[in-house]
Amino acid sequence: MALKRTLVPQSVYRRQLAAHLRELRETAGFTLSEVAEQIEVNQGSLSRIETGERGTTPVLVRALLDCYTVTDTALRDDILDLVRADKEQQKPWWRKYSTVLTSTRYDGYLALEADATALSSYQPMLVPGLLQTEEYARVVIAQMRPDLTPAEVEALVKVRLERQDSRLSGEHRVELCAVLDEAVLRRTVGSNAVMREQFAHLVRAGGLPNVTVQLLPFSLGAHPGLYGPFVILTFPQPTAPLVWLENPKNSVYLESESDVGNYTEIFDQLRACALSPAETLTRITRTAEELEP
Repeated sequence: MALKRTLVPQSVYRRQLAAHLRELRETAGFTLSEVAEQIEVNQGSLSRIETGERGTTPVLVRALLDCYTVTDTALRDDILDLVRADKEQQKPWWRKYSTVLTSTRYDGYLALEADATALSSYQPMLVPGLLQTEEYARVVIAQMRPDLTPAEVEALVKVRLERQDSRLSGEHRVELCAVLDEAVLRRTVGSNAVMREQFAHLVRAGGLPNVTVQLLPFSLGAHPGLYGPFVILTFPQPTAPLVWLENPKNSVYLESESDVGNYTEIFDQLRACALSPAETLTRITRTAEELEP
């Protein structure tokens, strides 16, 4: 299993840039040492650029493109755009929350989610963060992280709400498919009032064109999702998808084709077993009506 333990993975743009530069070098028939000698750059630095471990600059990339005799203007512009996009992503909207995010190891996921075009989320216990109301999020964060101060809890609530604004609406909205276990509906978080508000929000979100919500009913019994929650993140081509697994101390992401394929198969099975989106929204509405005032 390819297991990555890193707080902030390479951006999608950096990984695309790395793949392009490696392919161009190999097509030109150069070794890394030959390129390093020709443009007078450290070979180790070039190697890390080609693996996406470090970023680079337009000046160096132009030198590389000249070395590889890349004359196609459109291709050169596309590759330089990747350099600029990677540099821009190093200043994300969540940077103002860097202190609390570093301590909670959350910024790695935000970097991935910001680049994704589609998210396939399975949650057996809680409403996914992108679909949580403010009060539901506040209770969940405070109860799951008793080590945080009230100010830190509020900072993470704000991050969660800004994530929703950034990813579920606007020009670059993500396609979210969320599969929830019925336990999510039956677990009272905060109070019945909090849950009623959360259920109403789920129904509204489920009506958005880029959001699909499906429920796994208790009557299904055992199913492949009992191993735990996960998120599959899909990115623009040619970047491969990733699987994100969140843990209290060391959240990880999986990137091997076999790992991603395995989780994709599990997610497809869960969707096939789940209630349809329409049936799901009906069940959520009915469950809300059952709650005592």
